[in-house]
Amino acid sequence: MKKENFIALIMGTVGGILFALGMCMCLLPQWNAFGQGVALGAAGAVVLIAMLPVRRKMLGKPAIRVRGKTLGTIALGLGGALVLGLGLCMTMVWEGMLIPGILVGLAGIGLLFCLIPLCRGLR
Repeated sequence: MKKENFIALIMGTVGGILFALGMCMCLLPQWNAFGQGVALGAAGAVVLIAMLPVRRKMLGKPAIRVRGKTLGTIALGLGGALVLGLGLCMTMVWEGMLIPGILVGLAGIGLLFCLIPLCRGLR
């Protein structure tokens, strides 16, 4: 395993665990640890965000240039994830919203599928 892959693996694992544990702490009222969960989730998000420039530096690639396409791709990814999450909430949490929740979730999955040709292109 190459060093850059190993570092990305470690940072992704640590960041993902911190973020997931922080979200559990925030969303489970039985734990009574909302403030600590926000801090832990934010720390996990920082580690995950820091992984990108660290990996690019180790690969010898230039830093990411912020262009309109980059911002649009990020906005589409965030929007798709939020729509998918809304569909999941409608299905599992809200009463009587099973079918509309499934439809909203499918719309979110469709938005996320749009990222593939946007990022990789069609051949």
